[in-house]
Amino acid sequence: MNEIFQPYRDRVDENLKRFLNLKEIPAPLREAMIYGVFNGGKRIRPLLVYMALDAFDGNIAHADATASAIEMIHAYSLIHDDLPAMDDDDLRRGNPTVHIKYDEATAILAGDALQARAIELIADDESISAETRIALIKLITHAIGPAGMVAGQSIDLAAENKTISESELVNMHRRKTGDLISASVMSGALIAGVDDEMTQCFSRFGYALGLAFQVRDDILDETGDTNVMGKAKGSDQSNNKATFTSSHGLDYATAQLDSLRQQAIDALSPLGSNAQPLIMLANFVATRDH
Repeated sequence: MNEIFQPYRDRVDENLKRFLNLKEIPAPLREAMIYGVFNGGKRIRPLLVYMALDAFDGNIAHADATASAIEMIHAYSLIHDDLPAMDDDDLRRGNPTVHIKYDEATAILAGDALQARAIELIADDESISAETRIALIKLITHAIGPAGMVAGQSIDLAAENKTISESELVNMHRRKTGDLISASVMSGALIAGVDDEMTQCFSRFGYALGLAFQVRDDILDETGDTNVMGKAKGSDQSNNKATFTSSHGLDYATAQLDSLRQQAIDALSPLGSNAQPLIMLANFVATRDH
């Protein structure tokens, strides 16, 4: 990733180590949690928290707990997504998935523990007001709950071996991937204390970026390099998943990706030059090779 992102990545990695190093967590469970979190992730979601806050010159330390919490939630979702009852994947970013490295029960518990630890982190964060903490927990739990990420996963499983409409596909991807990405950038805005108008700009940016992220994933499943991606090329196709490429073709998916990237960038126009790091991240999301 671009060197401008590396200080943020280093910061979230150091905080994740600190927040997961709890003696009261049984050693085998803690090891699986750490393995699931430190498995080659790009840290895009915590980057969005930090960059949104930085756009308003906020105190970056005030975002540490929330940025780490969101990455823990993302890791939990991937651990569960890889389980035999879900996508049944053996590899994640070129490494054995958690249920392969350990066992299925441990993987389930590690995911559960990461989700709970994430909410605990935000609730305990005394660097921000109680009102902000409540708003963050409400925002994030809605994004990952039965009307958000979990709903998207449910729709995804139900759509296997079926042809679904474009609106249904967008709804699935928006919930499964877009909601947490949108919540990430809006969390940074909440911590910064921005006004309602700017919050809506971040909301539009987050939803366009989240959908762009998933469309790029769909394209990579068809065109990517297995060695670079760290997972088998064509895995969605072999599992009969509903994707933009399987439903509408590669050319259409590529056009949609370009449109979504531009929508995300346009949403940031009120920020002026302060939007540049977020624009760079949007461009990375739309052009990444893994």
